[in-house]
Amino acid sequence: MKPVEILKDFNSCYVKIQAVAQSPEWQKLIAEMKIDPEAATHLGDVLHYLEVAIGCVDECINQEKKS
Repeated sequence: MKPVEILKDFNSCYVKIQAVAQSPEWQKLIAEMKIDPEAATHLGDVLHYLEVAIGCVDECINQEKKS
């Protein structure tokens, strides 16, 4: 898999996870405490680390373009 394909997959995952994190259903699930209250924090962490990984892959793509 090429770095640009990885970046596309990561971006797609990020958009989907962000949509869940912002959805009323997710907010309701957390508010009603049907799940671990730390779940919102964990989901935020996933987005953060995925964003960092996206940045790393993006840097690789930029370096390839310069070569």
